[in-house]
Amino acid sequence: MYIKKPIFVFVLAVLVVVGCTTSEKDPLPKREYTTWSSYLGDSGRSHYSTLSQITPENVAGLKVAWSYEAPDFGQMQMNPIVVDSILYGVTAALRVIALNAETGEEIWQFGDSVQVWHSTSRGVSYWEKGDDKRILCTRGPNLFALDALTGKPISSFGNNGKIDMRSGMPESAKEKFVISNTPGAIYKDLIVMPLRLSEGEGAAPGNIMAFNVETGAVAWVFHTIPHPGEAGYDTWEDKEAYTSDIVGAANNWAGMAVDDETGIIYVPTGSAAPDFYGGIRTGSNLYSNCLIALDANTGKRLWHFQFTHHDIWDRDPPAPPNLLMVERAGEKIPAVAQVTKQGYVYVFNRKSGEPLFDIDEVSVPASTLEGEKAWPTQPIPVKPKPFARQSTELTKNHVSPFSKNPDSLRQILKTVEKRQYAPPGLEPIILFPGYDGAAEWGGTSADPEDGIIYVNANEMPWILQMDVNDTELSDLPLGEATYQKYCVTCHQPDRRGLAASGFPALIDIELRKGTDEILDIITHGKGMMTGFPQLKIEEKSALLRFLFNQEVKHNVAENSTKKEAFQLPYKHLGYNKFLDSKGLPAIDPPWGTLHAINLNSGEYIWSVPFGNTPELGQKGIGTGTENYGGAVVTENGLLFIAATRDGYFRVFDKHTGELLWEYKLPAAAFATPAMYEVNGKQYIAIACGGEKLGTEKGNKILAFALE
Repeated sequence: MYIKKPIFVFVLAVLVVVGCTTSEKDPLPKREYTTWSSYLGDSGRSHYSTLSQITPENVAGLKVAWSYEAPDFGQMQMNPIVVDSILYGVTAALRVIALNAETGEEIWQFGDSVQVWHSTSRGVSYWEKGDDKRILCTRGPNLFALDALTGKPISSFGNNGKIDMRSGMPESAKEKFVISNTPGAIYKDLIVMPLRLSEGEGAAPGNIMAFNVETGAVAWVFHTIPHPGEAGYDTWEDKEAYTSDIVGAANNWAGMAVDDETGIIYVPTGSAAPDFYGGIRTGSNLYSNCLIALDANTGKRLWHFQFTHHDIWDRDPPAPPNLLMVERAGEKIPAVAQVTKQGYVYVFNRKSGEPLFDIDEVSVPASTLEGEKAWPTQPIPVKPKPFARQSTELTKNHVSPFSKNPDSLRQILKTVEKRQYAPPGLEPIILFPGYDGAAEWGGTSADPEDGIIYVNANEMPWILQMDVNDTELSDLPLGEATYQKYCVTCHQPDRRGLAASGFPALIDIELRKGTDEILDIITHGKGMMTGFPQLKIEEKSALLRFLFNQEVKHNVAENSTKKEAFQLPYKHLGYNKFLDSKGLPAIDPPWGTLHAINLNSGEYIWSVPFGNTPELGQKGIGTGTENYGGAVVTENGLLFIAATRDGYFRVFDKHTGELLWEYKLPAAAFATPAMYEVNGKQYIAIACGGEKLGTEKGNKILAFALE
């Protein structure tokens, strides 16, 4: 059953004051996109450049102009920024570097020679006022302000150059896992920080917080889990959710977009925690899984839209939205577009929040888990159509033609649950697009004046399944109990991990890593793994003994204090990809795609497979691959993108999707490039760190230019 129901919320005053559109007869001045001083190019996150030295006719002449070798090897997700001929980036171990953008020569480096951080970072933010020029970066829960010319911490900012980002959170969050993978959004003298939190029980609340760039003081806070008296409070059946020590998150982790002219910041929020079982957080759960328009000066909510009600699939928006102009009835309308893991694109009037394409509230299945109350409907846009296949489209005929075990795969596709928004249960379901989504954190590039977006998508199915959580942790030794509570979902009961999904085996870990490094990873996290700073030293020590096979199995006395610890009634069985016997996607290609979508009409301009599968040789040409990282689009017709597992940097014709040029990188680049100009020469730079998706580690930043 389809229910036509507008579910946007907006403030009438906003419509009255700023709700009018801009006529084509009186167009806004055309912006120039010639610099790259902000994450993804500009505050509207357009990934767009009007630099025109590199053209469709000469792009085949691109050469490596310079190469920088970072001191650390491993995944670099960062999108560099360039200011006054200096390129700023972050290495795999979170060292901030400043390079001569023309030569790649290092100018300064900010890092810790003792502690090596294992998280990932997508870059830094830049702010200036007169001669005061600052780089804002994070490490652990701390936000640092550095002198942009020297890399030295600015002593007047917070405590000798840093603040704890938990300073805008309640006291209960002071020891919880809080980091930031994504650069903060700058507006005037404020920086609004995206935060990555735990996704399990006990997560910190996902407050949206603005800090003063000069002092580090908290300027404003927006509660994504509303407090009593705040709008949205009644969408949580648990009236203590805002102060719960079990429920949390609804955080922005993917980044934000800012309309500098209107002073509105657009914030996509993540799912509430814990993931997958929401029986302890029943209700629609505002403001999780929303796009929220806030007054950037005060944090006041102007409007919001919720993409997934009561999310139990981890379907949070994975990237910042795009600010662009779209045409309706001959008029240009300021719009904001948000891509999702589901493969949907939602488009709104930027000022009022009104959807620019119809959105249907579609009836979806009920949950079979005791205590769970799956929301009865979910919002699905009528246009554009999804940019990735949906689980409902998969039949037994969609088995990979390259598989050596097709019969068993056909049986799975024939019998497994594939309904749209089928809730997690004791039987497996196909989650497609998968956990990591169709769209990912690399984001979407846009022609901001023409209303066209370009999005790369993953087509990897995953298996979602729950089980009864009947393990009595108080009956186990402390180390094993700690492992069962915090580690088993990703690293599995036998500690063999899920290598294909990016979770390594922990068997014989003592032969590969030292005690200090393991303790550091447990505390601060690494890659996809969140940290657990809340664990007491005795819990960490016991966990180490368990991992090193040194724990006394019959010793449960040390665990006696944990008998009253909260335990969810159901547990998630892990992030399992649906693969064939060779470790490749079990469904038919394409496994990665690239699309151009006209948001004026909601129609596709083109769609092509994206990437090749080296394991299949010539048969793998055109199959597409998993991909992480975004594109850069130019006004004169080019689309630059790396992102694929096969490790190539490619340029496409943005009008047709035709491949114009490709270059084999020294390591796969799971990052978005940056385009800039120095001394009249146009460059495009990309970080090549590899490591993700089983690729070799790298440590280089490459810049390309015409000879």
